[in-house]
Amino acid sequence: MVSLDDAVIARLNKNEEHFEILVDPYGAADIIEGKDIDIIQILAIDAIFTDAKKGTHASEEKLEEIFETSDVATIARHIIMHGNIQLTTEQRHKMQENKTKRVIETILKNAMDPQTKTPHPRQRIENAMQEAGIHIDPFKPVRDQVKTTIEAIRQFIPISLEKSKISIKIPAQFAGKAYGVVRNFGTLEKEEWQSDGSWIGIIMIPAGMQDELFEKLNNATKGNVSTKILK
Repeated sequence: MVSLDDAVIARLNKNEEHFEILVDPYGAADIIEGKDIDIIQILAIDAIFTDAKKGTHASEEKLEEIFETSDVATIARHIIMHGNIQLTTEQRHKMQENKTKRVIETILKNAMDPQTKTPHPRQRIENAMQEAGIHIDPFKPVRDQVKTTIEAIRQFIPISLEKSKISIKIPAQFAGKAYGVVRNFGTLEKEEWQSDGSWIGIIMIPAGMQDELFEKLNNATKGNVSTKILK
């Protein structure tokens, strides 16, 4: 369980009743993101309160009446998903900064300039987000904020979420090492080992990962790789 020093209060008003828990804010953010986490492990105290600062516990009867259960984990999840989590200024800044980085990384990996068919540089994405006045919520899932961010920055840069289909041919002497690189990217749609030991295949990857794939393949084969963007 999390220490009291690291916990914050999450509050929920339901049916004119007030409930609180003491929870790790980072763990709560992971729960909202959809990660499989033991909620009890991110609580400072295994209990539901009506006033956490005073240590006033909610009665089992009241919990059953409002939530139709007295199970702490179930109710705590409900409070995290539907209530308000109180952060310090420092915590909010840190969590917002981390979530912003994740949103940007996801955009970089999955989006591209539809005009040039190439990924946007990080700085261009950051500048567009600043121009659009994007505010990243530390508690909203990354996937949801990626969508709204892309919609907002389209007025400043051409951008779309696309996949790239790439054909690859690796010579026999580099096939073992380079094949491992390919397997770590996207989805292999077709592959075939040739009689001379070389490998050919077609892979579908997020468009923004093209440059990273090409760089790693070139490193693994010392530049002896053939690639072609099919889509």
